Amino acid sequence: MRFSGLRLVKEALTGHRGWEPLWRDPDPQPRYDIVIVGGGGHGLATAYYLASVFGQARIAVLEKGWIGSGNIGRNTTIIRSNYLLPGNEPFYEFSMKLWEGLEQELNFNAMVSQRGIVNLIHTDAQRDAYRRRGNAMRLAGADAELLDRDGVRARLPYLNFDDARFPIKGGLVQSRAGTARHDGVAWGYARGADRRGVDLIQNCEVTGLRIEGGAVTGVETTRGPIGAGKVGVAVAGSSSRVMAMAGMRLPIESHVLQAFVTEGLKPLIDTVITFGAGHFYISQSDKGGLVFGGDIDGYNSYAQRGNLAVVEDVAEGGMALMPMIGRARLLRSWGGIMDMSMDGSPIIDRTPVEGLYLNAGWCYGGFKATPASGYAFAHLLATGRPHETAAAYRLDRFARGQLIDEKGAGAQPNLH
Repeated sequence: MRFSGLRLVKEALTGHRGWEPLWRDPDPQPRYDIVIVGGGGHGLATAYYLASVFGQARIAVLEKGWIGSGNIGRNTTIIRSNYLLPGNEPFYEFSMKLWEGLEQELNFNAMVSQRGIVNLIHTDAQRDAYRRRGNAMRLAGADAELLDRDGVRARLPYLNFDDARFPIKGGLVQSRAGTARHDGVAWGYARGADRRGVDLIQNCEVTGLRIEGGAVTGVETTRGPIGAGKVGVAVAGSSSRVMAMAGMRLPIESHVLQAFVTEGLKPLIDTVITFGAGHFYISQSDKGGLVFGGDIDGYNSYAQRGNLAVVEDVAEGGMALMPMIGRARLLRSWGGIMDMSMDGSPIIDRTPVEGLYLNAGWCYGGFKATPASGYAFAHLLATGRPHETAAAYRLDRFARGQLIDEKGAGAQPNLH
């Protein structure tokens, strides 16, 4: 079933009786060539590209809940490629290019909206840092524009420009950045993978990894054992728990990251805004709600919920940036489990166990990386070699001292 304007008209005239489920609900087979653990955005994208680009068959995606029940449906929907370091910028720019053609490729409305992002500048030193970042972005093929105070005011006149503590002095803009519908991304990749023969097995929790002679031979699940030639793990904040089944300890901590949405308001914010003097970012959804977030909760947790201290901190950041937000009512909040690596950058690599591969450590940036993460992980699984844009995302870089310290700030002494 392909979606089109003509199909929509036909279904409207025939009582919408011709729509079909987006994907099958198959029982697991005894064995697959490749098993992907994790039915979130990265796992689904990996399966899709394995089948569509690399010609792999007999693929299964195992999800302990339902498709899209993890972080892919628990984020603030921002897509961007405004990174600084050589290990990251080409990868996220590759992801941005995939975003730009995603809906046409998947034949699915993921609501990709390139409304731009503005990173606000509050000090002279920050202006210098953003000038450097913008130059690095342009050298990597991304777009970047540095605005002065008047340029930002012309775009965002409702911000608090004269705050005594956090005056706004300019901003770094990436116009091709924006937002996408997080659920739609999961559904689109799931549908695309299913159409190419991938089995999406829901309510199938992996309870063990079968390893013989130093090589993975399959997985144990709540729906029985499943054999596999290769196993790819893409489970975000649960990475440490799953890889512990293989006797591995990862350089990752799991923390909760909360996100919030207000009641529906009239159109106000037509871009994504980040507060440079604190960790706060905001956009407005197509339904009118203001979608925003901030720092991770400071404690380690596997729970998909947060605490009130971070709610207060995020609200304070919003009030400092745009005091009018205090009049909006908070409608709901949710939490995602972040797999925080020790340098703030991800891991896409094979492991010491033959046939076992890892996709993890996405910190705050997992959603925006979904297309490139899936493509690079599929490339690794299919060829045994890292994709050129993900060559720096080695698991052993922490032992070798070749960190990609993009973030450099966090809740723990080791700095996420």
